[in-house]
Amino acid sequence: MPGPYNEIDVAISYIHNHLYEPLSLSHIASYVGYSSYHFSRLFKEKTGLPPLYYVSALRLQKAKELLLNTNLTVRDIGLEIGQQSLGTFTTRFTKCVGMSPSHFRESMNQVNHSLHSLQMLSDWHSSLQSIRPFSTVTGTIDSEAPLEGFILIGLFSKPIPEGVPLYGNILLSTGSFSFTGVKPGIYYLMATSISWSMQAKDILLPYTTLRGRIKEPIIVTESPSILEYSLTLHTPRLDDPPILISLPLLMKNFLKARIAT
Repeated sequence: MPGPYNEIDVAISYIHNHLYEPLSLSHIASYVGYSSYHFSRLFKEKTGLPPLYYVSALRLQKAKELLLNTNLTVRDIGLEIGQQSLGTFTTRFTKCVGMSPSHFRESMNQVNHSLHSLQMLSDWHSSLQSIRPFSTVTGTIDSEAPLEGFILIGLFSKPIPEGVPLYGNILLSTGSFSFTGVKPGIYYLMATSISWSMQAKDILLPYTTLRGRIKEPIIVTESPSILEYSLTLHTPRLDDPPILISLPLLMKNFLKARIAT
């Protein structure tokens, strides 16, 4: 992308390469030759997130990696990513990932079971339909790359896939999607895909999964309406926000909903 966004890409690369170092807004902005205000505006236009929120999200993503790839204690991992308080780290991790750091570390044993259960599922029809007098968010989802698996799609409260989506579903293929009974509010539509052949760790650390999002917020008003959008999955890009929510948790929640119906 031409223009000032080139500098934003440079800044994002700098953040990735210096994630364990103190990263103030003024320091990152000055690295690419901008004022803090101008840099923040451009960074949010490009990524959808304020710069320091993006840094915090990347550090939580790194914490997920350390939990699965090292024997460091939860406290040490929190310190490693700059969280001095164990309680603060655990609370933020749990809110964004959907489970505690300890639970996340133990969840690798359950991923293959959920993946197998989804493969054996005969009825993929959404059980989340609603006849309540609220709005519907609907549309189509496509993919730039071949898709041999399933798609997780959801409406999130922030422009980053963290926390359990307020409305979510799993699709067996590209095509149409629909969320009914959507209450008034501001939402962000995001999706990613999982291949049937993926290993458990690659699902827990989804660095390579196809993903897509609508950068603009979806504003649902008090007046019931039908809002239509099109979404395309693509290979990971530098300015994509990290996927913090545990994808196996979403798989497990979907299976529970299917069993309950």
